[in-house]
Order: sequence, then C-alpha cells, then structure tokens
Amino acid sequence: ALFSDLDQSLLGDPQGVEQFAETMRRNRRCTNFGIATGRRLDSALSVLKRYGLPAPDVLISSLGTQIHYGAQLNPDNHWSEHIDHLWKPAAIRRVLAELPGLSRQPKAEQSRFKVSYLYDPSVAPSVEEISTLLRTGDLTANVVHSFGQYLDLIPIRASKGQALRYVAHRFGIPLEHILVAGGSGADEDMMRGNTLAVVVANRHHEELSQLADMERIYFAERPHALGILEAIDHYDFFRTCRVPEASE
Repeated sequence: ALFSDLDQSLLGDPQGVEQFAETMRRNRRCTNFGIATGRRLDSALSVLKRYGLPAPDVLISSLGTQIHYGAQLNPDNHWSEHIDHLWKPAAIRRVLAELPGLSRQPKAEQSRFKVSYLYDPSVAPSVEEISTLLRTGDLTANVVHSFGQYLDLIPIRASKGQALRYVAHRFGIPLEHILVAGGSGADEDMMRGNTLAVVVANRHHEELSQLADMERIYFAERPHALGILEAIDHYDFFRTCRVPEASE
C-alpha cells in the first residue's frame, strides 16, 4: 500500500500529480492507494477530484480520527468507538480558552474528534507545556503541531500513524510493504515504525529533520508528487518493495 498526505506532500506540482496519478492507476491491481490527511473528509474529497487523482482505497481524514473505505466511502465505526475512549473535547476547550497565542480555527476545521487552533509560537506556551497542562487537568489528548501555525488536539488513541497501522492490520498488509509520504510535523508518527517512508523535498521548514538518520526514511531531492515518485524508484516499490538493510 502507498499512503500519502495531501497538502505538503502530494499536491503542489500539477505535472507531478498527473504523473503520480498515472503511476498509481498502472499499479492498482497490486497496490492499495491511501490518503492520510488533516483535512476533513469533504475537503479531502474536493481536492482529490480537483486534481484528478484516483479514488483512494482508504481515506484517513481529520488527522487520523476518521477512516473510510472504497468508492462508497464506508465509514469504520469500530475505529470511531475505539478512539472515543477518554475523549473530552469540551473540557479541553475550557482549559485552553484562556491561553495566549491560541485562537480557534473556523467551525469548518473542527470535528467531533478534532479541536483546532491557530498557534502563535511567539506568545503561546510550548506544545510540551500545553500537553503538561492537559495532563494536570486529568485530560488525555494527542497534541499535534504542524506547518508552524496549527495546533490540533485529537483523542489519545488517534493519529495518522495509529490509523494507518490499524488499517494495515485489518487489511493484512505487512508494515514493511507500506510506503508513506509526508512533509510536515503532523506526518511524523506515520513515518515511525516499520513502514518505508519518504519526506518530500518541500517539507515545511525543518519539520521532520529529526528523522534524517532513521532507517527506512528517504529524504527526496524533489518536491511534492515528484518526490514520492523518486522514492518509489528508490525502493523499487512496485517490483520488489525492497526494504533497506538496517545499519550495523
């Protein structure tokens, strides 16, 4: 399977998107295509249609809090029940309401399992301080900082990476036969573990730089979809799904 983020990874170069779409269509008989995005489902579908991308077999949206399958977009209700454990969004909003440097994103960016803010790092507490504040209030959440200006809080059991691993288990796909592509901090946990991964050249500033020395994470020289195609060649993904040997 190949999973990609949208905005900082797959999109950005129309010619590259066209080449990627054609590559996936040629290999759909042997490879599942998945999207893992911070966008809501409706927004992700609109973008996929606009760029002429093939319908994904799996669409992970809202930072891993929703999973839909196939052309009919069948929802995974078991996943929703699983991540609802200990999730208290109203209490989280109350705790963060008085903090400087945080302002609620528009309603269209909020969802049942995602509380989203614009984040000004010059005056806001650090991500670590916000996480500590929530724990002090006996609240559990994953705090996701991305693109230098967005702060999202989602259930502790949810993330792009956790959703991807859940799907891999459900489909019976070995993690080492999955290639994931990303370009921002929101993609980090999706790249850790036993999957193959590519960080596209246009990654957001230095986000994901801490992954540079990790096995099975390839830093592409080209941006956007062209970087993903570069990684497909690097791993010879569609022919052998070659897994790099671990360093001694």
